[in-house]
Amino acid sequence: MKILVIQQKMIGDVLTSSILFEALRNEYPNAELHYLVYAHTTPVLEHNPFIDKILHFDENTKKAIQFTSFLKEVKKEKYDAVIDVYAKLGSAITSKYSRASIRVSFKKWYTKPFHTHHFSRNITSQTNAGPAIEKRLRMLEPILKNIPKEIKPKIYLTEKERSNAKESLASAGIVDGKLLLMISVLGSTDSKTFPFKYLAEILDLIAAKTDAQFLFNYIPKQKEDALKVYELCNAHTQKSIFLKSFGHDLREFLALTSHCDALIGNEGGAVNMAKALNVPTFAIFSPGVPKENWSMYENGTTNISVHIKDYHPELFDKYSAKEVKQKSKELYNLFQPSYFEKKLLNFITPYQ
Repeated sequence: MKILVIQQKMIGDVLTSSILFEALRNEYPNAELHYLVYAHTTPVLEHNPFIDKILHFDENTKKAIQFTSFLKEVKKEKYDAVIDVYAKLGSAITSKYSRASIRVSFKKWYTKPFHTHHFSRNITSQTNAGPAIEKRLRMLEPILKNIPKEIKPKIYLTEKERSNAKESLASAGIVDGKLLLMISVLGSTDSKTFPFKYLAEILDLIAAKTDAQFLFNYIPKQKEDALKVYELCNAHTQKSIFLKSFGHDLREFLALTSHCDALIGNEGGAVNMAKALNVPTFAIFSPGVPKENWSMYENGTTNISVHIKDYHPELFDKYSAKEVKQKSKELYNLFQPSYFEKKLLNFITPYQ
């Protein structure tokens, strides 16, 4: 059995869909399992024991000549099954061109002719894994006899990566044994980023109540925005922020995060990665992102998330989903930290 899984999107999506490989490997231990993703997402897949080969798709591949060549390479692989989680026209064409006898995807009218099996994205979650996990596992029905109810995404770090991160933290002056928090200071876009002034308020609150040390999750080109948050914090909090200690690449970030007591901040890839490392998370959702779709493994203790809809559901009665996204910044400015201050402090209490 040779199977291709397609997930050409962001890091959080790629990490979440990686659960399919564990389920497939459990039932088909000798199968050859390939994963088609964007190249920049591969760091979360390194050392994954269930994936045999990673195929890359990038902007150049979208060009007609390159895409034609790419399709020929896919056809040569002679897959028995393709699971198209991405479910866009390009991935549907790839799925069809593979000539696999089983081609699974989500139900969309314009990709239906390209696949042999279709599943709705709209499901009612049966476990605290959440719909993002459960709807992916359901796509395995045409292939597996025994589908697990849930599988948690996992990231595999080497001992070398973890030890290097620990040395880096020590050399930066971070005290082992004191509360260490990774702060997801930025969302994937401006509209998905909690207002800087509110995030600074959160950090001031934590610093006033605990002896916490803070790391910021950012890359060099985002340093200016990270500094804006830093400068909005009071002097006491600033002394506890280690701005120079950050992951220069994704694997470094993962290794640093693995040593943190928790990750707090903007919902997104960083939150999903922390969960995959078994690091507790407190996620702040953008108004335009439905919490129910991505609040995976919520349990009210080690994984908690907040959304303005939790506190002001009436704001969403008068707007369509499209209008909510357009008004995301406006709604975010209404989402004051005081709404979830108690919940946040209760979250960090066990880790002090």
